Amino acid sequence: MATIEECRTALDKLSDNLAGAEGDVRSAAALDRSLSCRITDLDITFVGRLKDGRIEVVDTLQGPPLEKAQIRLTMKGDDLVSMVNGDLNFAKAWGSGRVKLEAGLRDLFRLRTLL
Repeated sequence: MATIEECRTALDKLSDNLAGAEGDVRSAAALDRSLSCRITDLDITFVGRLKDGRIEVVDTLQGPPLEKAQIRLTMKGDDLVSMVNGDLNFAKAWGSGRVKLEAGLRDLFRLRTLL
């Protein structure tokens, strides 16, 4: 089972990957939205913003988030680490229910480029 530190490192790496992206991926990541990433097996939630193509984690909360973020991810810690390391395909994990992505319809259309 991934630790809180490993999950935070994975989010930082994902942020770096988004910031270094080009073209359609960079455009999709350029949203300015509140973001939460719930790690179910650790019962924690990272909360922050997707802004200027980066993920800015502001806080780590025990349990579910207090407020509903505009973009919400839910998964196990090992799945987060595996996705960021390239060992787990996001689209397949999302399609199988291992990863949940919730957002407004307009944001989902923009984020699909990241898949």
